[in-house]
Amino acid sequence: MSREYFMHARCLAQKGRWPLVTVLILLLVLSGSAFSQDVATGQALATVLASLAVTAVQPLDFGQVYQGVAKIQDQTNDALSGIFGITGESSAVISIYLVLPQYIALADGSDRMTIAFRTTDCTVDTMNLTPSTVGAGDGWVDVDPNNLPNNLVVGSGGQTNLYLGGRVIPSVDQAAGNYAGDIICNAAYTGT
Repeated sequence: MSREYFMHARCLAQKGRWPLVTVLILLLVLSGSAFSQDVATGQALATVLASLAVTAVQPLDFGQVYQGVAKIQDQTNDALSGIFGITGESSAVISIYLVLPQYIALADGSDRMTIAFRTTDCTVDTMNLTPSTVGAGDGWVDVDPNNLPNNLVVGSGGQTNLYLGGRVIPSVDQAAGNYAGDIICNAAYTGT
């Protein structure tokens, strides 16, 4: 309503033509839309995905090694390749990062042996979940464990496995004994 309308109503009330109460009621009825109000409530929504769990399923095992003779362990060996299992939200995009040792050592630290990883020593499997059965379309075959692809996913069953091979290089006077070293697998959702 315009200012002129209110001024005219006030003038009528002052001249006594309409009682003041009538003018106020008339103004309230006619200007009801000016005093109306409405409220709406929206929502904020989010779904938290199942947390990722990484498990060291099987160590990378070179078995018996001879002094001065390098030995390769392939990532397709069901019994000896290193295996990490990753469970989480099906089809979610993840990143995986491996921290790989340069040496493995005797428990007392008195000797160490070089370990190396080739650019084809890793496979990531989203379907078959055994090192020897990974095929095209099941994941990422023969990838560099030092530079894993950035579009890895959790398999449709909520499981992805990483298989790791490598090579140990004992010296000609390598001390006899059991050698070990830590391999660390980090996995995280990327949010994409």
